[in-house]
Amino acid sequence: MAIYVIVAIVAVVITLLIAVPVTANISVKKKTEKDAETIGTAEVKARSIIDEALKTAETKKREALLEAKEENLRTKNELEKETKERRAELQKYEKRVLSREEAVDKKADALEKREADYTAKETELKKKEKKVDELHDQRVQELERISGLTSEQAKDYLLKTVEDEVKIDTAKLYKELESKAKEEADKKAKEYVVTAIQKCAADHVSEATISVVQLPSDEMKGRIIGREGRNIRTLETLTGVDLIIDDTPEAVVLSGFDPIRREVARIALEKLIVDGRIHPARIEEMVEKAQKEVETMMREEGESAALEVGVHGIHPELIRLLGRMKFRSSYGQNALKHSIEVAQLAGLLAGEVGTDIRMAKRAGLLHDIGKSIDHEVEGSHIQIGADLCRKYKESQVVINAVESHHGDTEPTSLVACIVQAADAISAARPGARRETLETYTNRLKQLEDITNSFKGVDKSFAIQAGREIRVMVVPEHVTDSDMVLLARSISKQIEAELEYPGQIKVNVIRESRVVDYAK
Repeated sequence: MAIYVIVAIVAVVITLLIAVPVTANISVKKKTEKDAETIGTAEVKARSIIDEALKTAETKKREALLEAKEENLRTKNELEKETKERRAELQKYEKRVLSREEAVDKKADALEKREADYTAKETELKKKEKKVDELHDQRVQELERISGLTSEQAKDYLLKTVEDEVKIDTAKLYKELESKAKEEADKKAKEYVVTAIQKCAADHVSEATISVVQLPSDEMKGRIIGREGRNIRTLETLTGVDLIIDDTPEAVVLSGFDPIRREVARIALEKLIVDGRIHPARIEEMVEKAQKEVETMMREEGESAALEVGVHGIHPELIRLLGRMKFRSSYGQNALKHSIEVAQLAGLLAGEVGTDIRMAKRAGLLHDIGKSIDHEVEGSHIQIGADLCRKYKESQVVINAVESHHGDTEPTSLVACIVQAADAISAARPGARRETLETYTNRLKQLEDITNSFKGVDKSFAIQAGREIRVMVVPEHVTDSDMVLLARSISKQIEAELEYPGQIKVNVIRESRVVDYAK
């Protein structure tokens, strides 16, 4: 509305500004009567223009007022409509809140009623429990009066009776299960083992910690020592092996616990003796050649072992590590020969039981692969071997056989069980391994100490080179049923605390004597 009023005023002002100059120009230029008439006409026109402008402004003003009133009316109607809608929504929310409050009140009343019921029931239960306790006490008193024993005495008697019955039943059940399992398994197991041992014959040479190199003459000893001992120091430094040059005629002794280093030193020294030129530079050259020769030898030995067993597709690095086991021994048994023997035994056993022969041979050949680097890497040879098999993509069956061949993990396949049995056969057969006298006597003493620690044992004797333990029990303390459980307990403790090749027979003996006198 204000805009329209301003427009009308501006139009009137513009009209006046146009009309006044025109009138002034006319009066100045022409002073004649004709000019006077023209001026009068212009004034009339100017007035008419001003009137029209005023009328137009008034019209615009009215229109603006009407539009403003209509806008106010429309806004008022919209506000009233929105207010009505809000009121309706508020009423709806108010009804909903009221209904929820009513529902909450009903639930609260129900909970109060239920709580009161629970309280009443709890009171009633307490009364019944009290009455039951009174009846129980009366019954116990009556039983004690009738039996002449207190409740503690009766309980001890009952427990002892049940314990004796359970012991007898357990011993009987154990005997039945053991005899049944032996009947079914002994015949086939012995047949399989005997067949496998008969088909497998292998030569074993005990490894020592020294090697002897023969010399063409005793004069060579001085050349090996060199001026101020430089030659012998160089050779010992490069190989890590001690050279012992003593009064032994025409011989030099190489001493070292690492068989590979000892072999490198032996080959290098023999080459130097043949060559005749012995000085530090030549020694270094010959040691390097000997190391390459030993590496080649290890690879060839690994390939030969795989070929002998009939296993193909093994990773070249595993082949090299297999050859390295030629220079490793355990209890005097060569590790590579042992692995070959286990592979052959596993293959024979697999053929007898009808499982995969190739997989059994592969697992048997690789079961001790961790021993090739167990002095260089932390961990047991079992864990190292399993990691190596995983690294070079061996199958899960082979990995599990490596992990479980000493019982560290549970075998998940028949092949793993066969490898475990073949390893035990190879290690336990007569002549396979040797022990020092001190280790042997300590094992026998520990065996007797374990059996003597059990209650009821009178004496124990380790016989047959520690393959059997005879346990004499006190007959008054150990019954026939207790003997079965005692033998089982002793076996379990021996398995847990001792390391031994093969198996140990636990023989529990109970002697009953009846003495009478004729008068």
